[in-house]
Amino acid sequence: MTEPIVFYDIPANVKGTAWSGNTLKTRFALNVKGLAYKTIWVEYPDIARTCQELGVGPTGKWPDTGLPMYTLPVIYDPSTKTAIADSLAIARYLDATYPDTPRLIPQGTEAFQEATLFALGNSMGPIVRLVMPRAYARLNEASKAHFKERRRAVLGGGDLEEWSPPGSAVRKQQWAEVETAFGVIATWLDAGGKGNRFFMGDKVTFVDMMLSGRLLWMKRVLGDESEEWKKVEAWHGGRWERLVEAFEWL
Repeated sequence: MTEPIVFYDIPANVKGTAWSGNTLKTRFALNVKGLAYKTIWVEYPDIARTCQELGVGPTGKWPDTGLPMYTLPVIYDPSTKTAIADSLAIARYLDATYPDTPRLIPQGTEAFQEATLFALGNSMGPIVRLVMPRAYARLNEASKAHFKERRRAVLGGGDLEEWSPPGSAVRKQQWAEVETAFGVIATWLDAGGKGNRFFMGDKVTFVDMMLSGRLLWMKRVLGDESEEWKKVEAWHGGRWERLVEAFEWL
């Protein structure tokens, strides 16, 4: 019997445990392909050691120190004895290794996927300072100090709690910027057909996993019954709620 793929993810105190927009992309990918896998939960301070033990290289450098940056998601595939990091690299590996499963990056769409991922990343920048302090509060104690130190190093100084104080004018402005950004993304989706749920019509691809992962991150960090998340669900005719529903079961 084939051993399952090992998927390394980050735990938090949220509904379903999985919460990270980065690692959710790989969780969605494995589920869409119907591949058997098991999850190993790794706290933030243990990510570098875990990657090094697996023989997985860094995915970047820390901007403040220039030292190697190790990140999740990571998978280890015992059938090929391959360990790999970075959600896009993982998607490409899964497509190449398991060609009889649904493709995450359909042939001929590589440039479209890359360009859309870049555009989405830039458009959703305002979300980070809005949601990151709430994400910090959801982490297990074992991860909090490391998370706070490294996020401040990447995104700038100051306490995370001061980035988006509840009820403040700053937070209100951040929400306005996020709503505007999602309005732009809605026009991209509609370019292929009014009300399209996915970027390629009825076909789920990797860019949809990136967008839905970010939305589900927001939902699980903010709380699915929170007033702020309820507002997101109502934006643009409820299309973001429908997109999350398409992936949340995965």
